[in-house]
Amino acid sequence: MKRREFITLLGGTAAWPLAARAQQLAVPVVGILHPGSVETESGFNAAVLRGLAETGYVEGRNLAVERRWAAGQYDRLPALAADLVRRQVAAIVSVGGLNSVLAAKAATSTLPIVFETGVNPVEFGLVASLNRPGGNLTE
Repeated sequence: MKRREFITLLGGTAAWPLAARAQQLAVPVVGILHPGSVETESGFNAAVLRGLAETGYVEGRNLAVERRWAAGQYDRLPALAADLVRRQVAAIVSVGGLNSVLAAKAATSTLPIVFETGVNPVEFGLVASLNRPGGNLTE
């Protein structure tokens, strides 16, 4: 083995644990936007975590969750949604009604937004159609 090959091999081997450690630290972050409060919506929070766990994502293991609660102050939703976008979450889960979804939609046109609402999302311009929502929102 030539000297250069040996040094290249040694350098690559030394860097491998650092690269592996960096990859382990990178976990997706999901943002939850809710107009209620953590005290009144603890059942919802548990249900979302159960649903994520069923798909293999467990908070603290391979997923981080950023929660933003408006505590009934709907005028705070746009700022909370913008904060999630600044945090560079992988996706936003917007729940608790139309105001929450509209705030998330106004905050980003690129991050995926998963929402639930009691209104017709086509009628309110959230999605193009139920079959093909288009854009970055899905119900």
